[in-house]
Amino acid sequence: MPTVSSILARILEKPGSEGEKLLDSALSAFLDFGIKRTSMGEIARRAGISPATLYRRFESKNELVEAVGVREAQRYVAEIDERVRAVTEPDDQLVEIFVAFVGTIAGNELLRRLLGTEPEIILPRLTTEAGPILAVGRGYLAEKLRELQDDMPELTFDPDLVAEVLARLALSLALTPDGLIPLGDAEAGREFARRTLLPMVGIRPH
Repeated sequence: MPTVSSILARILEKPGSEGEKLLDSALSAFLDFGIKRTSMGEIARRAGISPATLYRRFESKNELVEAVGVREAQRYVAEIDERVRAVTEPDDQLVEIFVAFVGTIAGNELLRRLLGTEPEIILPRLTTEAGPILAVGRGYLAEKLRELQDDMPELTFDPDLVAEVLARLALSLALTPDGLIPLGDAEAGREFARRTLLPMVGIRPH
């Protein structure tokens, strides 16, 4: 059976491809009806293809749901990257990555809808089956942490391990926002990141 990554590599070859339209159609249907009540036929209708064509691309709705989830994660990583690149200081970039990650996940319309209406479907995909989503976030964070090490070679932490911790923390905060870590106030979130996360990678807050 093809992996989610191989499916995405095949159907997302370029912007505006039929595969991109298919995932957009699935996302709009999930927002309108939820995952449980959305049929593969409805997704095919919105995408302007036959159900048979849809099933040639995805063997089941579960595969399509995972592909939509990973594609949404990739979109949000791109949005976060745009925010981070507007920050010049390396340590401030790490702070902005955390704030943007948490805020973007917490504000995801589809995630909020499904957590409220279909938690039995979405929660496993964000907990016990969250590997593909975490992999996208971890890969992005590790890349940024390596860039930080290039600018600050005195930092000797393992970027993959720190990225794993940050990705899991961000996902946990998005799923359970009530607590001592500020989510609704971006500046308070930055202050938390400076005091708590920067020391994890050997940076003294300024």
